[in-house]
Amino acid sequence: MSAIYGDKAATFQNNAYSIDNSSSEGYEKKEVEVTTVFVNESDRRRIIDLIAEPGNDLEDVLTGPSAEFMFEKLSEMTVEESIEILTEAAEYHKDDFNFPRETFDKIVLMLKGEQNSGMDHETYDLALKLEAIMMKYHSPYPEVRAVCEPIDDITLPVETIRAYFLGLIWVAIGSFINEFFSVRQPRLSLRSSVLQILLYPCGKFLQYILPDWGFTVRGVRHSLNPGPWNYKEQMFATVMVNVGGSGSNFAGYVITLKLARFFDQKWVGFGFMFLMNFSTQYFGFGMAGILRRWCVYPVKTMWPTVLPTLALNRALLMRESVRPVHGWVITKYKFFFIVFVCSFVYFFVPSFLFQALSTFNWITWIAPQNVTLAIVTGSYLGLGFNPVTTFDWAVINNSSPLVVPFFSTMNQYIGLIIGALMLIGMYWQNYKWTGYLPINTNQVYDNTGKRYNLSRIIDGASTFDQQKYESYSPPYISMGNLITTGSNYALYTMSLSYILLTEWRVIKEAFVSAYASLKDRKISNYDAFKDPMSRMMMNYPEVPDWWFYIVFLLSLVFGIIAFTVWPSTTPVWGLIVILFVSLVMMIPSALIYSVTGFQLVMSNLATILTGYMVPNNGIANMLLRVYGYNMDSQSDMFISDQKMAHYAKLPPRALFRGQMVATFVQTFTTIGAVQFLINSVSDLCTPAQPNKFTCTFPNSLYADSLMFGVVGPVRTFNQLYPFLKYGFLLGAVLSIPVYLLRRYVPGPMKYVHPVVILSGITQWGSTYNLAYFTPGLYCAYVFMYHIRKRYLAWWTKYNYILTSALSAGIAFCGILIFVSINLTNTKLAWWGNQVSGAGVDGARAAALYPIPENGRFGLEPGQFH
Repeated sequence: MSAIYGDKAATFQNNAYSIDNSSSEGYEKKEVEVTTVFVNESDRRRIIDLIAEPGNDLEDVLTGPSAEFMFEKLSEMTVEESIEILTEAAEYHKDDFNFPRETFDKIVLMLKGEQNSGMDHETYDLALKLEAIMMKYHSPYPEVRAVCEPIDDITLPVETIRAYFLGLIWVAIGSFINEFFSVRQPRLSLRSSVLQILLYPCGKFLQYILPDWGFTVRGVRHSLNPGPWNYKEQMFATVMVNVGGSGSNFAGYVITLKLARFFDQKWVGFGFMFLMNFSTQYFGFGMAGILRRWCVYPVKTMWPTVLPTLALNRALLMRESVRPVHGWVITKYKFFFIVFVCSFVYFFVPSFLFQALSTFNWITWIAPQNVTLAIVTGSYLGLGFNPVTTFDWAVINNSSPLVVPFFSTMNQYIGLIIGALMLIGMYWQNYKWTGYLPINTNQVYDNTGKRYNLSRIIDGASTFDQQKYESYSPPYISMGNLITTGSNYALYTMSLSYILLTEWRVIKEAFVSAYASLKDRKISNYDAFKDPMSRMMMNYPEVPDWWFYIVFLLSLVFGIIAFTVWPSTTPVWGLIVILFVSLVMMIPSALIYSVTGFQLVMSNLATILTGYMVPNNGIANMLLRVYGYNMDSQSDMFISDQKMAHYAKLPPRALFRGQMVATFVQTFTTIGAVQFLINSVSDLCTPAQPNKFTCTFPNSLYADSLMFGVVGPVRTFNQLYPFLKYGFLLGAVLSIPVYLLRRYVPGPMKYVHPVVILSGITQWGSTYNLAYFTPGLYCAYVFMYHIRKRYLAWWTKYNYILTSALSAGIAFCGILIFVSINLTNTKLAWWGNQVSGAGVDGARAAALYPIPENGRFGLEPGQFH
């Protein structure tokens, strides 16, 4: 193997480098003789100088497993070809948020000519070639280069019996646990990074105990033990648990339908839940296959959220060269388990021993009964204006600060601040009577300030009763909920129009490709893509589009059966309309998610449309909304897994089968988890539930169903909150000047993403506030900006391992605490566990103004009907 190895600043050694196999195979370190035959001594010295530059990660590429391949391509690369490749790359990535700015500026400078580069002739030629081979044979992104290789071993077994066995076991366990804790705030989950830790020892165990028994089908032998547990098997099983173990989006709807606190629908049983769970899950799966051309194959769709999983997979199973990285010599494998143990042990402190460290609303401790102080700085009731809000990674990690690109985190936080200032200004003006309610909650209230009683405005069939409504009260929502609702409407139109303006060429080419594949099924989806990942994937048979069409149609049939056999009061034609609208919104939603790491939730659009199509029917509103939500949410999840498989070079048809089977198992286990949750947790979905099962999503779902389902959008827009409907127009209009500014003033506007800023405003309206995002911003700046910029080699090696280990530690510890302490109702009563909830902030119910003397506020009788 060819390699360059040594200290960046001083030495160069071309005869050996060390490989540490102890982390993955149990072997000892050994010296492997290597020779560099493709570059001369002069070029070697220049390469050392080039890769020694701050922020350069090329040393990892030139000393890793693919070193020989990269040096071979370097020897073949010409200056003319380099200029052609880099010219095309500069044009393609000129508005790319994730492309390293330093690399882009360097490429632009080199393209201006040798005289402008500040390099001598030989160094200039070599620098051109190094950057060009990264573009043509690897990846332009350091993050991607850190988690995948530019070569592929097509002989490795992937879709093995043991991989299916372990994948399905952990799908069942993971989906049950994740579903159970999905309504907790903050939620605890076994993410794919955590489940990988559980899969790895299981795979190694089966490697040693299973016999090599098998059978042959169509010339391919399938064995119980085809050899060492390899990284592709691990990745295949991980994709299964990632898609199946994440839980079901329909579960929150089941809670809202069945719980007496909400709609109290006793007819919702196993049959209905199974059909709806199956239908809504596979709808997203069917459409994800169609979106591959937009969101998987293009290089620019980097999908930062999948990179930690790939990084952990490499740490566990890939051989790692032992060399100092900014003074660090610890392997990723050892680093992971050290951080994991520390995180596991520490999480006992903020979650049980000293809970004030988790909700560190220390400013409110100064005057616990001061309402204004609690509204502005509180973590429960208020807006969370507090420089230090937590010492709990479960809270810090709410915004995935070590995964999402820093520009995305910063844009979203700017939106949060804008929303907070709007909240303060309008709340203190008592706009639309919001001053009589808590400032930021997803609860719905009547005109006396009490929780809205749905039973007082519906008849026995759960449909709207006009007389009851007029004698009771309109539904009122908080200022935070108003801001969120209006900004969500603007978000729909802005995301659609902005993506059409910025990515219209990509969208057009994908449509042309899709049409061509329908005309000629022999055409490869990869033909339109020249990047190295797509070229390598051409070695495997593709999944035909019609496979996904069949899944989509089968899901539609199951949904229609559920609507018609059970008393859902939901028309089938409404489902068709929602599917069509959601399909239009899926492309911009998935594209934004693939670049920024932020997922846009489009469910409120379905809520409004259903309110007009099926007026005064809360149940129908919910059931059609779940399709609007899942078309986007499930598709995004399936697409991201396809991108992860694309990076890992997993055969597409194996991935298809694995995702299908995993989702089917998950359909059953999540139903059991929801039933267990409803039967075992007392005071479920109440604001003061002792174990934090406060049900943020079911409460928001109930509020929206009341406003736009039972009461209806006509009354809501025309009588209560008429300004909301202008959000649609505002979003479409604002996208145009922002697009023009980014195009003609690219410097200061390059990292401004209006959709992500607007998505920050939408984060209000629930029990989340700045307290859940401020600490994440600090971490994002340190790791995703400062360290990434100055210590890129360390960042590429350890950053994703760090976030995976921290998350794994709190997940395992959280489950242990719940099983051993919470279920046994064990309490530790002392000041450190009581101070956070002792004042007005902890009560969560205080308002700025008292209810008027007549006992009610808002519209007078006769003004609403």
